[in-house]
Amino acid sequence: MSGFVFGEKPIQVASGDGVHVYDESGTEYLDAGASYACAPVGHCHPAVVDAVESQASDLLFVQGSYPTETRTALYDRLADLAPGGVENVWLCNSGTEANEAALKFARHATGRETVVAAKRAFHGRTLGALAATWKQQYREGFAVPGNVEFVDYGDADALAEAVDEETAAVLLEPVQGEGGVNPAPEGYLQAARDACDDAGAALVFDEIQTGLGRTGSLWACEQAGVEPDALTVAKGLGSGLPVGATLVADWIAEDAGDHGSTFSGGPVPCAAALATLDVLEDEGLAANAADVGDYLRAGLSALDVRDVRGEGLMVGVEVKRGANRALRALALEHEILALPAGRTVVRLLPPLTVDERHADRVVAALDDVL
Repeated sequence: MSGFVFGEKPIQVASGDGVHVYDESGTEYLDAGASYACAPVGHCHPAVVDAVESQASDLLFVQGSYPTETRTALYDRLADLAPGGVENVWLCNSGTEANEAALKFARHATGRETVVAAKRAFHGRTLGALAATWKQQYREGFAVPGNVEFVDYGDADALAEAVDEETAAVLLEPVQGEGGVNPAPEGYLQAARDACDDAGAALVFDEIQTGLGRTGSLWACEQAGVEPDALTVAKGLGSGLPVGATLVADWIAEDAGDHGSTFSGGPVPCAAALATLDVLEDEGLAANAADVGDYLRAGLSALDVRDVRGEGLMVGVEVKRGANRALRALALEHEILALPAGRTVVRLLPPLTVDERHADRVVAALDDVL
């Protein structure tokens, strides 16, 4: 069990409402970070718990080369939910694996090696994904492979200039998460689409943090009306169980090369993912994220802060005196768990089940802390 970062008492249990967790002394914390967006339907949602328990009692695991009912169902469900034509699904265990697969598939399908990524991007910590991750502290000492060109996020002209006949893929987050919660400027994702079309490169959207209703629609790219050639998803897909996916268009799937994983599409994570997707749809959580997100950002904008930005329930609050101090005070003085996004940004990624009462509590606490 991981220790609770702000104190000596580890988190022990989650509450029935899904938005709170408790330490061993019984102190209740509002989880406004959802463990880096890994609990979109709340902690221990009954439907997810039931699905996991049922599957675990039936079949815990079988290798990926044997078809199973749950894996096939998840393939079909993700294909049905995919934006545009990215209906070919490969399952994995994490976001970084999903991005690794997307980069491998794009390179093989195009016969090219260069990747264009954005400054301040975060795509994972394995070597391929790490190569497209901007922050030097993650890269230092690991002999990260080259063939990645970084451009300023949001600069459409710089992006267009960087993409050429040697570009295999453009890899972008529709809203940067780790880099400071930076939404794409209007027209930027379309400019990326145009640049890829002109050069014959693959446009890959990393929706590992933005997907599954977080920004107010199932996929953030839908709000911009832009269809990628590949899309990656993980984090909240299994409500905390390790499962991710790479969705690709036909032209990539037809020449994706050789790839695989022993644990790809394990029965229990697939059951959790199917139940999570059911809850997201049945409870209208994307719409709730849009509504409560607007309400939360409006309240935060009245505070003495440098900036409030984001989409839906993916919110960044840029503070004046550093994020870590604010995060510690939120946890110890107000029993609210939040996250950093760089040195000066408090990141809020609560379960999509939160309501205006929870938003009011977060705003009041930040007002007091700041």
